[in-house]
Amino acid sequence: MTRRRRQFSPEFKEEAVRMVLEGERTVASVAREFGINASTLGSWVNRHRITHAQDEQQPLSGPDRARIRELERENAELRERLIV
Repeated sequence: MTRRRRQFSPEFKEEAVRMVLEGERTVASVAREFGINASTLGSWVNRHRITHAQDEQQPLSGPDRARIRELERENAELRERLIV
């Protein structure tokens, strides 16, 4: 006897992914609640992160940019010390 593959609506997937990304819940706990395999939900979450990566990136503020420049300068200085 063959088993039919379960089909999930886009709304169902979006709700499960949203619960993982917006809450402080693990993939495993949300998967248990929805009655699906954790690896299935994990792949949905990863796919969502990849397709929405540009949406989630926010421009850096002035202080953040300055801090990054400072850290890059310090990093270069430390590398020079290691080489010498």
